[in-house]
Amino acid sequence: MSSITLLSDFGLQDASVASAKGILMQYVPASAIVDITHEVAPFHTQQAAYLLEAAYKNFSKGSCHILLFDIFSEKVPRLLLCEKDGHYFLSPDNGLLSVAFGLAFDNVWNCFELKSPGTFSDWLHKAGEIAGRLQTNKATELQLPFCELAIAPLHCRPITNEHSAECQVIHIDRYENVVINFTRRQFDDIGQGRTFRIQYMRDEEITDISTHYHDVKEGDRLCRFNKSGYLEICINRGKAASLLGLRLYREHNLMYNTIKIFFE
Repeated sequence: MSSITLLSDFGLQDASVASAKGILMQYVPASAIVDITHEVAPFHTQQAAYLLEAAYKNFSKGSCHILLFDIFSEKVPRLLLCEKDGHYFLSPDNGLLSVAFGLAFDNVWNCFELKSPGTFSDWLHKAGEIAGRLQTNKATELQLPFCELAIAPLHCRPITNEHSAECQVIHIDRYENVVINFTRRQFDDIGQGRTFRIQYMRDEEITDISTHYHDVKEGDRLCRFNKSGYLEICINRGKAASLLGLRLYREHNLMYNTIKIFFE
């Protein structure tokens, strides 16, 4: 059975999530509405994209993923419907989807443009309507106009060349493992089997990739690729973010850490 998922930066301190679900349930009363997360750091596109990419593939095909994130990033907010690998994504046109997946979509349609004095509720009602129609129709049957997806912002990508990569912290999980925006595929493509060193502080480096936390002694540092294929900096049974002084990257904040990987 297909599901409806929600991802947002609303937090859980007020009624925003419940209000959104109340509107959506008017259109999809028989569908399960599952929270991916509502704890994305406000306006943090990289973190939202990472969490979406990590979660969506675990749902059945035909599921509809509604992204309530930075809807008003554009002067005239759009609601897009994107189809990928049998999944549907209802999203503002703010670059989130291209950060998560590049431009690897089967189709992209423009569902709605929120003209002034439209509100978030108007956008959400339209998303609910489209999600409801997708319960009984294929996306190609909705007769929506095709469009192009916004390109991923440059600051969301690692800076790479044939000998190095300069990466950013995009997520810190409950255990304070630090996820950076560099994947196993990127690591293999650039590294080509060469030796490497991962520099996360001025004089601190790791020179091998672990498979499990217990590959090192308790309290020791390690790097590993997590189940989503992203590189993590961890401490076995410790809090890497706090102990290593690593924090989430923010574009306009000078207080952040760049993780550098050198291939030799």
